[in-house]
Amino acid sequence: MNLSLYSVNAFLILDSEGHRVLAKYYRPKGHPQGESKDLPTLKDQRAFEKGLWQKTKKPGADIILYDGRLAVFRHSLDLIFYIIGGATENEIMLYSTLTAFSDAVHLLLRNQVEKRAVLENLDMVLLCLDETIDDGIIVETDSTTIASRVSRPKADTTEIVINEQTIMNAYQTVREKVQQRIQQL
Repeated sequence: MNLSLYSVNAFLILDSEGHRVLAKYYRPKGHPQGESKDLPTLKDQRAFEKGLWQKTKKPGADIILYDGRLAVFRHSLDLIFYIIGGATENEIMLYSTLTAFSDAVHLLLRNQVEKRAVLENLDMVLLCLDETIDDGIIVETDSTTIASRVSRPKADTTEIVINEQTIMNAYQTVREKVQQRIQQL
């Protein structure tokens, strides 16, 4: 049984042809089991991703055991989101993490989650991923919280512009009100 907080080994987004859109592999040096020896090179990672894509390219299941790792995945138009964990990881926790990430991305991209939109907004997608998983540790599983932390602040359209004209208008208004009060007395 794994009692470590490090539960995610990798996060991947692959397109409909199996090409990498985003990939983040985790196993920090401070991990209790030491630095990862799994998939140390880019060639090994690409081979793993290609084989994983071959097994999951058709929608159907959500969780598979592939190459001694638990892979939780979700299809979205022309993309497939993956969270990879150890074989003994809690698949419900991994699935809820993937669901939260996916829902947050849908909120941020206004349900236009396709390869082009993800690449155009890669900064927000990466921030979303960092708010969800930190060095292989799941830190948030609520999609609205993730999206609110990542979303860009909206431009304030009620911003008051102060210039000479607005100051003169305010002065005139105050002057008229004072004259009306004096006349009432």
